[in-house]
Amino acid sequence: MKARRPLEGLKVIDFTWLISGPIACKTLADHGAEVIKIETSSIPDNIRITTPFNANITGVNRSATFANYNSSKYSLTLNLRHPKASKIAERLVIWADVVVESFRPGTMKRWGLGYENLRKIKPEIIMLSMTMQGQTGPFSHVPGVGTQLQALVGVTHLTGWPDREPVGTPIPYPDFISPWYIVVAVMAALDYRRRTGQGVYIDISQLETSLQFMGVPLLDYTVNGKVQTRMGNQHPYAAPHGVYFCRGDNRWCAIAAFTDEEWRSLCEVMANPSWTKEPRFATFLSRKKNESELNTLVEEWTSMHTAEEVISLLQSAGVPAGVVQNGQDLLEHDSQLRHRHHFWAFDHHETGQHVTEMAPYRLSCSPGEPKWAAPCLGEHNHYICTQILGMSDAEFIELVTEGVLE
Repeated sequence: MKARRPLEGLKVIDFTWLISGPIACKTLADHGAEVIKIETSSIPDNIRITTPFNANITGVNRSATFANYNSSKYSLTLNLRHPKASKIAERLVIWADVVVESFRPGTMKRWGLGYENLRKIKPEIIMLSMTMQGQTGPFSHVPGVGTQLQALVGVTHLTGWPDREPVGTPIPYPDFISPWYIVVAVMAALDYRRRTGQGVYIDISQLETSLQFMGVPLLDYTVNGKVQTRMGNQHPYAAPHGVYFCRGDNRWCAIAAFTDEEWRSLCEVMANPSWTKEPRFATFLSRKKNESELNTLVEEWTSMHTAEEVISLLQSAGVPAGVVQNGQDLLEHDSQLRHRHHFWAFDHHETGQHVTEMAPYRLSCSPGEPKWAAPCLGEHNHYICTQILGMSDAEFIELVTEGVLE
């Protein structure tokens, strides 16, 4: 018999958009929660119009990024600017246990969906708001997205080469940190409600969740007064440390030798070439002093082998190393990810098959798994209105005609 998912019976309204909130709500859905994602046709989740698109054909239902972060959810298009929409939202709140939103502070309140109003509708409701910098403070109303936030939190300042300007990263790191705080906070709130019968409001700042990744620079300044900056691929406590070209087309490996033992093992794997015995590489400090020459010589060796050969040899010898993988490697060649069934493929109504990811943990007795493909915009309008909210078909048609279900 298939194990029961741990969050079966939990009901969630998902007012989030882009990456963080959708990933968090998808995680709840993959573990059994019923999650209804609320959008409108005129203002859909921006990630629906974000590349890559299936077969390079644009459309609100064709974004692979949206598909990855929104599997296992229902989709309802509700025009919250319509006077009748608030009544639908209130019926959804009565149905729900948890409301998650990621609008700018005050937006939900303007729609009559602030926490105080929701409490009047359902006192035990749990509401979580996730914003750039929290609900209060001088910059709480500043809009933005993860790429700006990673500059604000300091990631951009550390990314790049020491003699060049900050470059940032194409991936907004903060968006992939806060989802797990959202999930944990919701779990804690559910436990609180179980014990007290009371609902709770949770205010999450992505700036503060992202600061967890900046512990070392913050501590270095705290104890030494040092402002850390860009180091390229170097590390203050390892040499060699970097990525090295390997045989093949744009193939690379990463190597890090933190200890003398790891350095000696690396030398043995490289068959102890004469340069490894030179005084300039004899100690960690001398290797750091001559790091540029060291990297050139290490790369002369790695370039004669495939990345997989280098990693197999080094990992067997106890030297930290890994293949610099690309998207094809991760999806088609990584046997560890395949073993843990990290990627799931579903048939989508409009695009054919799409891939979604599973959360990075496995529960022993009640494992979760994605349930179905990401929804098309408004795909479940009729089901939600008639089966969940108990409307008649006539009532549903009236809402469609009047533009409430946009």
